[in-house]
Amino acid sequence: MMAEYWSNLLPIIIYILLICLLIIGIVLGIKAIIAVDKAEKLIDEVNTKVQSLNNIFNVIDFATNKFSFVTSKISEFITSMFGKILLKKKRNKEEFEDE
Repeated sequence: MMAEYWSNLLPIIIYILLICLLIIGIVLGIKAIIAVDKAEKLIDEVNTKVQSLNNIFNVIDFATNKFSFVTSKISEFITSMFGKILLKKKRNKEEFEDE
């Protein structure tokens, strides 16, 4: 008699526990979907902000490249002027020694 009672009660308890587990799984799945949706919206917002900053960085990069080009040309000019002055002094010194 007791065995019949347990054999009838245990499947009912197991079914109730499985139904509870299924409900918990569904609730957790819905919460995970909501969290992923929020994360996707956040990532989209960050991506648009990064794209707007990317344009600014491109402008800054262009300006630094031009500034670097101008400074290199100025330094080449100054170096060539010093070279010409030293070469001129050296020629004058050689001419003076030859006389």
